[in-house]
Amino acid sequence: MNYRQKMSFLFILFLAGVASHAQGTWERIHVATTQDLNSVCFVDSLYGWVAGDSGVIFHTTDGGFNWVQQDTHATNDVEDIFFLDRNLGWASTYNYTSVPYGTVLLKTTNGGANWASHVYPVENIFITCILFRDTLNGWMGGRPHALVKTTDGGINWIQAAIDTSTLAFFPVLSIQFYNEKYGYASGGMFDIAGVTWHTSNGGEMWYAIDADEAPADEVHGLHMFDSLHVMGSGGDPDFGYGVGMIRTSDGGLNWTYDELDIQGNAYDLDFRNDHEAWAPLGTRRKLIYSMDAGVTWAPVITPDTTAIYDMIFPDTLHGFAVGKEGAVIKYHPPVIPSVPAFGLPHERYALSQNIPNPVQARTTFRFTVPPACTYQSSVTRQTALLQLKVCNIFGEEVASLVNEAPSPGDHEVVFDAGNLPAGIYFYLLRLSTPGQEVVVAGPYRMAVIR
Repeated sequence: MNYRQKMSFLFILFLAGVASHAQGTWERIHVATTQDLNSVCFVDSLYGWVAGDSGVIFHTTDGGFNWVQQDTHATNDVEDIFFLDRNLGWASTYNYTSVPYGTVLLKTTNGGANWASHVYPVENIFITCILFRDTLNGWMGGRPHALVKTTDGGINWIQAAIDTSTLAFFPVLSIQFYNEKYGYASGGMFDIAGVTWHTSNGGEMWYAIDADEAPADEVHGLHMFDSLHVMGSGGDPDFGYGVGMIRTSDGGLNWTYDELDIQGNAYDLDFRNDHEAWAPLGTRRKLIYSMDAGVTWAPVITPDTTAIYDMIFPDTLHGFAVGKEGAVIKYHPPVIPSVPAFGLPHERYALSQNIPNPVQARTTFRFTVPPACTYQSSVTRQTALLQLKVCNIFGEEVASLVNEAPSPGDHEVVFDAGNLPAGIYFYLLRLSTPGQEVVVAGPYRMAVIR
């Protein structure tokens, strides 16, 4: 990356920091199903899966613009889906209809084009969550109690060793590992106890929360700030105590539970970046968000007032969530305002969203240069340079569409994106004068699909 490309990327990061205290928005996107969707998994900004009742699994390869239903040959409800990469994935389905009751596991090695199934060997265990750390080593949790490990890619599963405390053998709803040594799990039962477990030796032994510190209801999603600082979401789904967050700062030895002044239950917990966090409240048809790493929270209504239960942020710019009656919603980061160039005329440059967006081939950019850009200074008049750049998500320049002296007025540029790989890109206006180089409009997002 050369100097100018690095400067472009640094300005993107700088402007992102300016908007870091404004939350993004969500929109409902179309997926051709009315089945309840229980789980969502994205391995990057483009490749993702949603899964739900009656064996439904849909797949996208373009960041949610288009979805294709996959044939699982399953009719049971899919509770959880997990992909390690674009090809290797697992899902759990519940068999309530025929003996032996329990879980039927699905596995694919080609992104879901084909799914193979086999019955989980223990009856009346219903797998709620799946996590694989590599192609061989994985963990699952379940109801009424299960915390199991595989070392052969899911062929065999072994119950983990758990301390013999009162809360050791409760339902497990979420499992996360920070690294090879430190891992956490959460679960419990409504109106009885919420439970967390922790391990510091790679899962050789798990330890449950002390009963005196346990909340009254289930603990759902987990977020690990590091190996010692972890928080989880929960609450009371009825009109009771409301949303609660549980935290540890010593690796799970001690926990504190704080109730928010928001009615509902947080069924998941995901961070977009170090500061911005989101949680869905299910039948409350709301999301809650925090802009200070989970210290304070505020609610917002979901798009179309849909009930949302599961969400994921594959990176800081993309988020997806699913819920009742085929609901899929997509996150949009906060709009970053244009910034006038320091020491230059303060009239605002204007840069519009490219049309069409998403892009398959050609798209049009429109921007406006203010009249003051005629600059009376002979130095700036001769050396000012206006640039319209397109960069990938790493800040690397992929196209330079304008590179000339600024000309006041409205401008239009047609860009052929046919040679760009599918993905998310950014475009911005940058003004260079002697001694400084400033982004005056943007960056804005452009999606390229195939």
